[in-house]
Amino acid sequence: MGFTILGTGSALPKRSVSNDELSEFLDTSDEWIFTRTGIKSRHVCTTESLDDLAVAASERALQVSGIDASQLDLIVCSTTTGDHLVPAEACAVAERLGATCPAFDVSAACAGFVFALDVAEGYIARGRAKRVLIIAAEQMTRALDWTDRATCVLFGDGAGAAVIEAGGDSPLAVELSTASDVETLRVPGLVGTSPFKASVDSESVLSMNGRRVFKFGVNAICDTVHKLASDAGISVEDIDHFVFHQANERILSQAVKRLGVPGERVVRTLRETGNISSACIPFALDRLARTNALNAGDTIALVGFGAGLDIGGYLLRWK
Repeated sequence: MGFTILGTGSALPKRSVSNDELSEFLDTSDEWIFTRTGIKSRHVCTTESLDDLAVAASERALQVSGIDASQLDLIVCSTTTGDHLVPAEACAVAERLGATCPAFDVSAACAGFVFALDVAEGYIARGRAKRVLIIAAEQMTRALDWTDRATCVLFGDGAGAAVIEAGGDSPLAVELSTASDVETLRVPGLVGTSPFKASVDSESVLSMNGRRVFKFGVNAICDTVHKLASDAGISVEDIDHFVFHQANERILSQAVKRLGVPGERVVRTLRETGNISSACIPFALDRLARTNALNAGDTIALVGFGAGLDIGGYLLRWK
């Protein structure tokens, strides 16, 4: 049994921080950042909590879908930067929406939304759920070293959501994998204060091997798109829209060049949002939907890649 996307939603913090603002306390410039990343600004939480963003994106997706929270059978949220380790971010959303269905989180870094979508599809396939709310919400700015110009300029905060319902053609193909590598991109966990264990980790801030991520990202996009098309029995040229993880414009440009697809078919939100981790894909999908760029029957390739190194690909049919 397949599913149909009924509606999407997204939310960003009100505060937008430009590259020029970052250059006031970092040894950098708008030109340096933009030419290397394609980012001009990013949204940063100030008065908002991540719960606020996740709820706002969810409410918009429900409104578009014409579904009340009481009709949901499941809520799955992708996050690695939740407001609380426990309970799950999904539980906080459920409480504020007034939903009583099962709610839990998944963690697959920047590929998380695609993994969450696959979890939801599994519930539908087993007859355990008919309507599912899938969320990706990230406050990456809380996990950054704001003295490191190589990493802190890349990320922002935001959330995206989608409501899916049993019945439909999606997915046409699915590709999930892990190129096991923990050190390339990581954020150490809680250090704690146990008197019985000496901590070996530093504070919980992100570290990244940029060159390794670039090579991995381009290969992940290209290999996954080819596998999705092959499994669906279509050519890459037959895919109408490409929604890739928004890590870096250089990664996107190189992948587009290798795939040989028209650049206008690839959604780009990076310029105004930066990398919002697993929220990139649902945010970009919502951007497509809100700009009326999607037509019934269109095929959409979603490809997420991130720490782990996790890769998630979904080929959808828009209805």
